[in-house]
Amino acid sequence: MGKKTYLKWYNKVGYGSGDIAGNVVYAFLSSFLMIYLTDTIGMDSGIVGTLMMVSKLFDGVTDIFFGSMIDKTKSRMGKARPWMLWAYIGCSAMIVMLFIVPAGASKFAQYAWFFVAYTLLNAVFYTANNIAYSALTSLITKNDSERVQMGSIRFMFAFGTSMLIQTITVDAVEAMGGGAAGWRTIAILYAVIGLIVNTISVLSVKELPAEELEDKKLVKKDLQEEKYGLKSAAKMLVSNKYYIIICVMYILMQIFTATLNMGIFFMTYILGDASLLGVFAWAINIPLIIGLLVTPFLVKKFNGMYKLNLMGYIIATVARGLVIAAGYMGNIPLMLLFSGIASLGMSPLQGDLNALIAECSEYTFLTKGKRIDGTMYSCTSLGVKIGGGIGTALSGWLLSASGYIANAAVQTSSCINMLYFMYLWIPMIINLVITIFLSRLNVERANATIRENN
Repeated sequence: MGKKTYLKWYNKVGYGSGDIAGNVVYAFLSSFLMIYLTDTIGMDSGIVGTLMMVSKLFDGVTDIFFGSMIDKTKSRMGKARPWMLWAYIGCSAMIVMLFIVPAGASKFAQYAWFFVAYTLLNAVFYTANNIAYSALTSLITKNDSERVQMGSIRFMFAFGTSMLIQTITVDAVEAMGGGAAGWRTIAILYAVIGLIVNTISVLSVKELPAEELEDKKLVKKDLQEEKYGLKSAAKMLVSNKYYIIICVMYILMQIFTATLNMGIFFMTYILGDASLLGVFAWAINIPLIIGLLVTPFLVKKFNGMYKLNLMGYIIATVARGLVIAAGYMGNIPLMLLFSGIASLGMSPLQGDLNALIAECSEYTFLTKGKRIDGTMYSCTSLGVKIGGGIGTALSGWLLSASGYIANAAVQTSSCINMLYFMYLWIPMIINLVITIFLSRLNVERANATIRENN
């Protein structure tokens, strides 16, 4: 007899659409915030990068804090959905705030405005929303296949949204008048779209009652032991080696994405056409979406996620190496081809990542007797914020160190060399490191062994 199913197709699609809202925040900011602040407002990329990193100090504790709060929440909507719903209001407000930095204010006021809005977005609102959204993977179904399907659908929406934003935003800003006014209008539009879609996603699913999530014996034990503090939750996370691996990988994946999203500088000053960012976005994201479509079937074929993910990233690492070769040759068609192959190799991990985190949460439950799904999914928000922040900040620092001059017709040779390193070398190095971590991430086998021995 097959495993019980819990979701209809419209539940899965509704859940997955929540990443449209998430990427209205993430893709928009990671692709365009830096160039808006430097080339439109006139702020220094090095200072902006430093402020982003300082902001991460405030983010350090909020991930586990909000994860713990979600675990302790009891409401008619469940544990996670209330946080996902209400936190996005703050996300929408902060998107707009970041793109209405007062052009006539003093430099100190501009940097302060940016820092406060950026910190509130990342440390509070996006954290609460993203952890709650990710935790729903464990709270609305117990079926592993459905969890993989949800992850695949979710990231299809994510990469589709990212591709669309990277393709249309530059022209849309110009259509809205260009300059600060154009950026402000687009930010408001994206904020409204995100708010609407996030609400639809929240209302499209329902969380399972505790009795359904586990058998009665385990539920009773879990509920009795659920009274733990933030310190205890943090200890349980640190003691789970698979959580640490996934958390580090998530950070690396976000740095990878952030550096690629800075590609507008590479397209503008090396390839000579900023609109190529959209072309590369299609070359990267279409293969990702295709790979996500087949990931649930491949997981079944490979009898799990471990071998599939590892093989995929080996392919991705080799392909990114070939992108480097094509980049130095100046061969754009080959760059597009190998970028697509790399994305195809990366797609299985993107599709089953939430299911992997659910397995990590199960590992804690099997070894500690406590269910901390919300806290466990803190790695998603932690990875997005730290990884995305480091990636964007690193880009700012490297641009500043290389002598980047905003709006210059021609950049210095040191800046050109740095753009090659940022856009070509960093992604390949990151893929290689992730491949090494994946070789150690067989949490499915660990859980199966524990169940057999109990």
